[in-house]
Amino acid sequence: MRSPLVPCVLAVGFAVLAGAAAAAPRCDAPAPTVFLERFVPADCEACWQGATRRDRRAGQLVLDWIVPAGEGAPLAAAALPEAAERAGKVSREAQWRSTTLKRGAAPLVRIADGPGWNGYVGLRLVVTRRSTVPADAVAYAALVERVPAGSEGTRVDRQLVRALIGPVGLGELATAPAMEHMSAVRLPDTERPDRLGSVAWIETAKGEVIAATQSCTGP
Repeated sequence: MRSPLVPCVLAVGFAVLAGAAAAAPRCDAPAPTVFLERFVPADCEACWQGATRRDRRAGQLVLDWIVPAGEGAPLAAAALPEAAERAGKVSREAQWRSTTLKRGAAPLVRIADGPGWNGYVGLRLVVTRRSTVPADAVAYAALVERVPAGSEGTRVDRQLVRALIGPVGLGELATAPAMEHMSAVRLPDTERPDRLGSVAWIETAKGEVIAATQSCTGP
């Protein structure tokens, strides 16, 4: 017997994905030249509050991750298991990883996020092939909360990852000029849903980021 919850779940999925599809997956902002990931341990409030010279470089697309450090950690509510996987090692201090993005042959990636509906938001990822795409390349899409400097205790602007989709395989690009991936993610527990946006990137099996972009929604 089909569960009575199935139609409701499908309705939610179709609604949020329709919202994402309605959002144009493009941004007129200059393409980033550097992809910077910052990892803050959930038990290090000083790491979240601090800033370095590297945080102020122009042309950077920045992602902030809160790395789990136990349920009692001050920042535990915003920690994601995926953050520990990407950080790669346990640290009591902030870490960072920076990649210079090469223009030209890399695939063109676009991301859009639809309006929240019934506790979910849709993400639409579009990847366009411009030359041969590495066979092991995959894409990721992240729902982020854009936290301005001077709020929530941070001295720098942050794009805090609240949900992650991926890895998304890019096998379709072997025979098609472009591919599209749409998904629905649960809205995070935040008092400022107006700050939500999205970021997408493509990386190889070795973790080298070769393309990245962000949506134009949010402040």
